[in-house]
Formats: sequence, C-alpha cells, structure tokens
Amino acid sequence: MKLIPTGIENFKELIDKDAYYVDKTNFISEVLNEKVVLYTRPRRFGKTLNMSMLYYFFSNKEKENSYLFDGLSISHNSEAMKHQNQYPVIFLSLKEMTNSSYERQLNAFSNIIYELLEKNLELLESDHLTDITKNKLNSLHSETASIEDLSTSLRVISQAMFTHYHQKVIILIDEYDVPMQAAYQNDYYDEMVGFLRSLFSSSLKTNDALE
Repeated sequence: MKLIPTGIENFKELIDKDAYYVDKTNFISEVLNEKVVLYTRPRRFGKTLNMSMLYYFFSNKEKENSYLFDGLSISHNSEAMKHQNQYPVIFLSLKEMTNSSYERQLNAFSNIIYELLEKNLELLESDHLTDITKNKLNSLHSETASIEDLSTSLRVISQAMFTHYHQKVIILIDEYDVPMQAAYQNDYYDEMVGFLRSLFSSSLKTNDALE
C-alpha cells in the first residue's frame, strides 16, 4: 500500500518515498508565464509542497534530483523542460517569524538570511563580485547587518547570484503572512509592514536580477 503523505511538505521526500501524489507539475508551466505572482490558498492546500516542487525543478543546485520529475506531466512539456535546473534559486520560508516583538522578528529574519547564505557560500569568495558586495554578504552571513541592509538583503543576494552564475534568479517566498499575523497580535504591525514592504519592494520590483 502506498504511503499517504500526511504532513510531508518536501517534494523530494514525497517522490522518493513513492507516496500518493496528485500530479500538479503543470503548475510549473503556469509559473513560467509570470514575472511576479502571489498565490493565496487556505491552510493545508499544499502551498509549501508546490513551492518545494518549484525549487527542485528550477534550482541549478538540484541537477542530481532531476529524476524526481520523470514520468510526471511536466516531463512531456518540451518547452518547460528547457528550464529544468537552469536557475539560481532563493527559497525561504518566514514560518518561524512568530515572535512577540519587532526586535526578535528582525533577529529571526537575520537568521533566515544566514541559513540562506550557508547554502550559497560560494558567493562569499566569488571572483565575479566586488569587495563591497562581498562585504555586504559577509555582514549578512555574520548576522551583524543593519536593519537597512536586512531590508535589502534579498535584492543584494539575488544580484550577487546573477553576477556569479551569469543567470537570472528565481525567488520563492513561503509563509509571507506569518510575520504580519504575529505583528498584528503583538502591536508592532506598522514597523513590520514597513520592513516587509521594503524587503519585498527591493527584491521583487525593478530588480534586474529577477527571472
């Protein structure tokens, strides 16, 4: 009997365990027709699983996992398959940003950026980047960056990836609403709105590195 994947949000884990999977890979072709897009669904509708699927399909660091899509609907779409594992991908979740104060939220986000850079250490020593850019990346990695630098961190990292890999970047942000809910419940909503507005605007609007 196949595994019923209750609670599995990682696409690779689901496929490797041969769990039941409703094939939603044609969603990939829809994403390819967009520039910046927001998907909203109720809880437990598979948003995180779909984000994980997009990561494994697009990421240039997951070429060894290209087999995950063998036999699925997207594998029959020759145009979409040209994009498989071709892009630097930033994939982050804000689900841990549930803190009771704005300062603790900033610390939590700083840690998210640290973990992102831990997965992309090649950027810190890249010969393709200027010393100024590497200094900014190192301050983000060491969690000593200012609030202003944190608010533009995704833009800086995506532009560094673009320069390093000579390929535009895909940014996937999951659970974007969690820090807003925490801020509303704990009376620092305006500060959180300001920070996230700056973060999303700088990374998703007029960002030449964005695919």
